[in-house]
Amino acid sequence: MAEDVQVLGPTSHYFYSQRLKLHYVDWGNAERRPLLLLHGGRDHCRSWDWVAADLRRDFHIIAPDLRGHGDSAWAVGSTYSMIDYVLDLAALSKTVDLFPMTIIGHSLGARVALQYAGIYPDRVARLVAIEGLGPPAGLTKPPSAAARMLQWLREMQALARRHPRPYATLEEAITRMREANPHLTEEQARHLTVSGVIRHEDGTYAWKFDNFVRAVSPYLFNVDEAREIWSHITCPVLLVRGKESWAPDPEAEGHAAAFRHPHLMTVERAGHWVHHDQLAVFLRGVRQFLEAP
Repeated sequence: MAEDVQVLGPTSHYFYSQRLKLHYVDWGNAERRPLLLLHGGRDHCRSWDWVAADLRRDFHIIAPDLRGHGDSAWAVGSTYSMIDYVLDLAALSKTVDLFPMTIIGHSLGARVALQYAGIYPDRVARLVAIEGLGPPAGLTKPPSAAARMLQWLREMQALARRHPRPYATLEEAITRMREANPHLTEEQARHLTVSGVIRHEDGTYAWKFDNFVRAVSPYLFNVDEAREIWSHITCPVLLVRGKESWAPDPEAEGHAAAFRHPHLMTVERAGHWVHHDQLAVFLRGVRQFLEAP
């Protein structure tokens, strides 16, 4: 599979949203059904390469870099909010003009996809959401709105003083990638790192994403509003979870009940990055879902 990724490379394209120049890749086969792949936070579009190399046989695959990620522009002087990501997805959808589309999203990308599908239900044929239902119920923040705002202000000020960590060699960055996800093979970590770093003039490497994407909103995740938006999704939805992940169980948490046509898949020996940790199992389950009548 890793060899296929190296041979079957996509083409790069750009579109605009809120005057930002945003990047996406196209895996070809324009005559096939459209499939959009949305990566998670601090990730990039090429993290889908193994998935795309397999599914491109049957789909026309588009994979964007979210704003502040990969080769897309940074939102200088602004924050990275869910509404902005959804607006960017609407702009991309209008640019490629492929409806109805199937969407597979991971983490942040899944949250964006679920919001989009709830707002434009007629534009989405099927949706796969990998751990995109928000934080576990037990995740706590200061109960006071003023305390959360103060915490956010301090975090933003700290990020302004923070500089991206330089890596003296590519191997150092690869090691960090494997620390973030121990399930990765050496080949996976190398490919993800090569696509996810830039090299400075002094020869050091740094991650492409904007450090400000790390900021956590001072506003609490509104479960009721999210569930209301999810309830408007009319297409079948596959909710994927890694058994070893921190993400909540959609059924136990009660989120699955918010969807009209939910399907559940829990993958053993997989963490948050299910599509990396158990690629074959993930692809098998996704294909069954996408090809179901």
